[in-house]
Amino acid sequence: MKKSLVSSLAVGALAVSLAACSSGGGDGSAASGSSDDSSGASSGSTTITIGAAPTPHAKILEFVQDNLAEQAGFTLKIEEYTDETRLNQLVDDGDLDANYFQHKPYFDSQVKEFGYDLTALSGVHIEPYALYSKKVDSVDALPNGAQIAVTNDPVNLGRALDLLQNNGLLTVADTGDKDPTVLDISSNPKNFSFVETDPAQLVRSLDDVDAAIINGNYALDGGLDPTSDGLLVESGVDNPYANFVAVKSSRANDPAIVALNKALHSDEVKQFITETWPNGEVLPAF
Repeated sequence: MKKSLVSSLAVGALAVSLAACSSGGGDGSAASGSSDDSSGASSGSTTITIGAAPTPHAKILEFVQDNLAEQAGFTLKIEEYTDETRLNQLVDDGDLDANYFQHKPYFDSQVKEFGYDLTALSGVHIEPYALYSKKVDSVDALPNGAQIAVTNDPVNLGRALDLLQNNGLLTVADTGDKDPTVLDISSNPKNFSFVETDPAQLVRSLDDVDAAIINGNYALDGGLDPTSDGLLVESGVDNPYANFVAVKSSRANDPAIVALNKALHSDEVKQFITETWPNGEVLPAF
């Protein structure tokens, strides 16, 4: 995942927050889309304030806003977050109407840990994980004892280890824990050492380590392309890590939310994804 990164939208205001999630969420302008609005999206433009990662999430939302939202009867207010750690809390608290940044294993872990009353809608896209290096140009060239940077997020750490295991570089013991850690590695023939790093810092870490396994959106933002730069690339086939929109459970059947999810699963969005990322940097999940 190496390649990256709203302007004012004709149909709705676009707020861009490049600060941490603690800088705040939506402004409550989507209240007209709540479940007690019986007229729903069909009664006129309903604003949905949605927090999203910049790439590819916000780009996909911008396409929907520019091309599909007005006809469907809603307006998107898109707020970008480079620090996504509070996006579920912001939706649960009602500061945002929705978010779009995560996959199901991460979502499930957040709901379990914090007790959020959220609903995951159906998957929109997949950002394949990849292993990158500035020091070697093939996996075989990784030295014995190579330092590999991985995310410090437990769910995605397991995903990173899966990438290495699926390519025969190590073995992870089956401990019954769906989120394995480096302590669960049972075979490590090349004696890799692992540096656990905040996912937003993984691209920068490439200067200091032999290789790094980087989340798709951060890789894209950092100018990395999994298909041309990745030494190993995760398969998109039957991939459980599709990203989706999440909302308060009480809002899941709101007409505007339903209309947004339908738009995100349209043929137009599928074509936009495949044309914008033609080399498989981002894949449709539907």
